[in-house]
Amino acid sequence: MESSTRILILGLDWSGRILQYDRNAAAVLSADPDGLLGAGLDEVIPGAREPLLEAARAGRERTAMLAVETPEGAVLDAVVTVHPMSGGAPDLAALAVVKVPVPLADRFVDPAVIRRALLDDGLPRVGSTLDLELLARGLMDVLVPHFCNSAALMLLESHLDEEEPPAGPGGPPLRRMAIGFDDGDPSWDAAFPTGETLAYPSGTPYAQCVESGKPVFATFDDESAHAAADWRRAPVGDLLKGASMLLLPITSPAGVLGFFVCTRNAAHRPFDPYDGEIGHAFAARASTFVENARRYSRERATALTLQRSLLPTGLSAPSTVEVQHRYLPGSRMIEVGGDWYESIALPGARVALVVGDVAGHGVKAAVTMGRLRTAIHTLAGLELPPAEALERLDALMSTLGEREPHFATCAYAVYDAVSGRCEVASAGHLPPLLVPPGGASTYLDVPPAPPLGVGGGPIVSREFTVEDGTLLFLYTDGLVENRARDIDDGLAGLRRILGPGAAARPLDELCQDALDGVYDDQHRDDIAILVARLARIPEDDHASWELPADPAAVRRARGLVRDRLARWDLEELADSTVLMASELVTNAIRHTSGRLELRLVREGGLVCEVFDRSDGRPRVRHHGEPPGGDPGDGAGGAGAGEEVGEVADTGRGLHVVGRLASRWGVRRTHGGKAVWCEQELP
Repeated sequence: MESSTRILILGLDWSGRILQYDRNAAAVLSADPDGLLGAGLDEVIPGAREPLLEAARAGRERTAMLAVETPEGAVLDAVVTVHPMSGGAPDLAALAVVKVPVPLADRFVDPAVIRRALLDDGLPRVGSTLDLELLARGLMDVLVPHFCNSAALMLLESHLDEEEPPAGPGGPPLRRMAIGFDDGDPSWDAAFPTGETLAYPSGTPYAQCVESGKPVFATFDDESAHAAADWRRAPVGDLLKGASMLLLPITSPAGVLGFFVCTRNAAHRPFDPYDGEIGHAFAARASTFVENARRYSRERATALTLQRSLLPTGLSAPSTVEVQHRYLPGSRMIEVGGDWYESIALPGARVALVVGDVAGHGVKAAVTMGRLRTAIHTLAGLELPPAEALERLDALMSTLGEREPHFATCAYAVYDAVSGRCEVASAGHLPPLLVPPGGASTYLDVPPAPPLGVGGGPIVSREFTVEDGTLLFLYTDGLVENRARDIDDGLAGLRRILGPGAAARPLDELCQDALDGVYDDQHRDDIAILVARLARIPEDDHASWELPADPAAVRRARGLVRDRLARWDLEELADSTVLMASELVTNAIRHTSGRLELRLVREGGLVCEVFDRSDGRPRVRHHGEPPGGDPGDGAGGAGAGEEVGEVADTGRGLHVVGRLASRWGVRRTHGGKAVWCEQELP
């Protein structure tokens, strides 16, 4: 029932004569309070007898839209419903319920109608939302037109933003969350813009409402012009001239949160104490909804800030690898999730591409996501193969699960821009999509493995060579799965979007096309997308040579390095690079058998790599550590370190490499290991 509608009730006999009526019917339909008694329904509502009374005699309910003329001569459109009666008074045959619009001047006259419209009909419809902005607009729709002609919701900034400074000399700042008005005049939005923050000076009705936490009445007579001048907004004077204002406080255990500003123009009855009582009851109930939405919005904002701070702010990759990403938070119906992505440039023109999804939502999922991101950076720095890196993550998730059960899925790919080889492993994650140039897109058949934290199966990687210009598309399940769509349909749709010709399109367009259609889903999970266009570096930017495991190879390695750096115009790095290359080759000769491979890569920096067939990892022997092994420095005059389980007799080689290089490290390969060092290009 709305306050803009008045209900009239008439009791009829079988002939259609009015036997009973309520006071609203007497006021609207007759100039004489007793004039309705004994009158025919057709006399009061022309045309009602034929469609309505005949149905009542047959025991049926019937509704019709008819015109009703008031004693003042006004014609109102009325909805008339006749209900047949039985078991009541002997002469009472039917009840006629007439709904007519309330005249403009009487709109806020009936307190019972206003109370029901505000407290019983309006609030339950809007109180279920936790979105503070939607709630504010919904509350305006309840107040206007049922209680006032215009309304606004003002909330203290200190309750919306924890970082808001304390109130200044001008008073505590308040933010206008929403505004409502019934005359369609755009001047309201111009004079009182939504989202504006302002402070009301002490002594004003607004400040009194905040300080006392009680309803405050005010009128705008000549003050409207002063308000327009003070606020420097000309429309305010015309909008508020002669208006009656009622401020209703919004309170919570935290104190006064703000207030509703309700105004009635001069054409309507001004606010009285009974309106204040009804309005205060409305504000008290609305305060619970506002407080719940305020807390939810603050907690959600905190979780989103935490999650976004944990996501990478920049992605790195070799110059020939183009990377784009998209992250879309979950809808307001879903809490913050744990989706994440990474692109980490590795030495030797390689890149690690990772996408993961922590199960569940909320701050806990976001924190777990941050732990996994930190761990994956560490594992990438150790240059572990994808399968081994995911096994380490699985062990980490199992440890975390001892205190707080969690599991996650992850896809991990490493691309070598020198050889064009790509190695991919997956732990419970959806398969990456490979889009070759000019060919059909296919989902990679990566050996399946359980999600991280579940365990129970080995993680195996797949290695393959990709053509230059190929796209590797990694994503989380929120992109292809929702309540209304099966995951197989989502995967098929993604494959159509990234069909033939997609490899030549801009990556940002592909990301946008992949996300089209997901924004309107009110139950959308968060989504992470990582797409990379893979290409090898130019052949002139790298060189490799096979060397025998013979001390004479050290001298040859020096000459090859010096010649290549001369071709690249990097003579100023020649001496240091030659020295480091000789140390690495010497170490490999001492601790392995068979042929070696020396490789120089010019990509971002100058990387010198030595590959051998040993799977041991060299380490620097610390000062005071007892020496072991055979005496002697080896062919290069310095031992570059030792294998795990062995002790170097000097350890001087890795000390030299560590002092000359900007960074150095070791990574495992399928045939053994590679020891590398990197210098910055001049």
